[in-house]
Amino acid sequence: MRFLIKFSYDGTSYAGFQSQKGLTTIQEKMEEALSKVNNGKKTNLVATGRTDKGVHALAQYGHADIDVNITEKKLKRALNSNLPEDIHVIETTIVSDSFHARYNVKEKIYEYRINLGEYNPLERNYVFQYNHELDIESMKKAIKFFEGEHDYRAFVTDNKEKENCIRTITKTDIVLNNNLLTITFKGTGFLRYQVRNMVGLLIRIGEGKIQPEEVKTILESKDRTKAGKTAPAEGLYLVDVIYE
Repeated sequence: MRFLIKFSYDGTSYAGFQSQKGLTTIQEKMEEALSKVNNGKKTNLVATGRTDKGVHALAQYGHADIDVNITEKKLKRALNSNLPEDIHVIETTIVSDSFHARYNVKEKIYEYRINLGEYNPLERNYVFQYNHELDIESMKKAIKFFEGEHDYRAFVTDNKEKENCIRTITKTDIVLNNNLLTITFKGTGFLRYQVRNMVGLLIRIGEGKIQPEEVKTILESKDRTKAGKTAPAEGLYLVDVIYE
């Protein structure tokens, strides 16, 4: 049976989601748990995508094929009993054998969190400790230039000339609440480091170093060097994935 697995994780202690030889990853831990449930058989988890080192997920998804006869609730319980405390299965659902956790994705939602107030050591792994004021209104004007279908090559760190960098961002938002600035992007898909690079540019705009309208010029340039620094990983969350 094929199961769609919804899970969350604290990415602090991991070298990202994807399995990497000699490194501890989310995928490695998930597949170890799946194999134990699946009578010791090597079991692959096909996820919606990968998150980088230090990035967190409130709702990541992946599918896996399980040979043993098990209910959705028992699979959830069995997986959680074999996972470390910083990874948690929220829900498991039986899906058709043709379902694909990556290819059936309609949209993804990412959030980036920034502390504009006093440095908080307890949140240093979960909120970017910027700890200074930003021009929020300029950032709100700027973020709207990211909406729509664009070639986001200027915001892709691994800038391969032949790679298709065209994606669609359907909604953006910036909310300030008690010194916590939350930046949200919803779109059909995101390239590696794209969200963190877009946030990095928004921070420069909030600092008054460039004007909001320059986002359009940088997008059209397709030049990564013009977009500036990449925002740190710890502020980024995969919030949810929407399926067709």
